[in-house]
Amino acid sequence: MRCAGWRQPRPLSGRPQILAGRHPAGASDETQRIIAAYAQAMDRVAVLADDRRFQWSAQTMLDLHFLVCHPQPQASPGRLREGSMIVTRGLGRDPFRPPQSSEVPALLNEVATWLGKGDLARHPVVRAAMAHLDLVSIHPFRDGNGRVARIVQSLVLAKEGLLRPELVSIEPYLGRHTREYYAVLEEVQGQAFDPRRDASPWVEFCIEAHVFEATERRRWLEIAYARHDFCEELVREQAYPARFVIALDQTLLGLPVTNVDHRREAGIAGPTATQDLQRLRRDGWLDQEGGGRSIRYVASRKLQERWSASRNR
Repeated sequence: MRCAGWRQPRPLSGRPQILAGRHPAGASDETQRIIAAYAQAMDRVAVLADDRRFQWSAQTMLDLHFLVCHPQPQASPGRLREGSMIVTRGLGRDPFRPPQSSEVPALLNEVATWLGKGDLARHPVVRAAMAHLDLVSIHPFRDGNGRVARIVQSLVLAKEGLLRPELVSIEPYLGRHTREYYAVLEEVQGQAFDPRRDASPWVEFCIEAHVFEATERRRWLEIAYARHDFCEELVREQAYPARFVIALDQTLLGLPVTNVDHRREAGIAGPTATQDLQRLRRDGWLDQEGGGRSIRYVASRKLQERWSASRNR
């Protein structure tokens, strides 16, 4: 039995700065609070993934909704919606009608039961994709349904042990392919909640997203290892203390380094951190920006060109 009765997917053909704890430049206070709330919910995913006593329930979704939406009181954090609802899809496009609010508690319980006991032999990526589809189609909350659905999708994968919890999200891919995301949801959902519709296009879209993100993550890790090796080689060549690798690597990543950053990462005193950063500046590897307590250091053109040349060898 499939949760909420959606048709099983066809056999699939083909390929079955926030990370650094910093807010995007120019983000409003509200946006920063929403980003922080989403990160907190993903932290909860990491905890639940390691909890052997965890069991899926409707309360799981309610708790995640509260974490995601607590900066938005108008979203009724942690509470199911009441009354009828129409989900708009843009100018000239038919809206989507989710089930009546009276049906939502039973449907959410069905999703939770299926997550705990249903179709356990299916690949985790398929189960996670279907959990996402179920939640956005049932639309149990006034707002934040998409965010909760994506977090639940990540939690399904994390619980299955497919990937590390912090790497399972396809949020970056959805952010770059928002139009395609909504288009495939519209195709699968139709104009009203009907779990008999074919979910294959949605599952295929999610598989493509995971393949893309996995490829990007592998490429990112390869670059990260190469960059670290380059910094270690430069430090040996210049006879610098090994702790200089940290500052050089961070600036090449595109993150400015402050005295506080360097002394915390290297485990050194403030005066020593200042001496380190000024030495790298005098030797031409870092540029200094700002003044006073706002001083920060960034990769110089000399360092960037040396790094680029090493990658072309």
